[in-house]
Amino acid sequence: MADKAVSTVSKPQMRGLLNSVIKRNLIVALTLAGLSGFAFKQLVGNERKRKYAEFYRNYDAEKEFEEMRKKGLFQSC
Repeated sequence: MADKAVSTVSKPQMRGLLNSVIKRNLIVALTLAGLSGFAFKQLVGNERKRKYAEFYRNYDAEKEFEEMRKKGLFQSC
């Protein structure tokens, strides 16, 4: 009965501890970097591309040029 109550403690890892910790940290860091890059692209990049596309869909360069010319922003016109 007393034998079942006693448990043995596993030996500590004495060799290769730094390598195993670095490997685990590298995997976690690369995973988080990939996830954050994907999230940034989805949340910021795609929205920015959509806004640029909307702007240039409605943009009239000739009209803008005429407005700037009427305001006197150009010295040559």
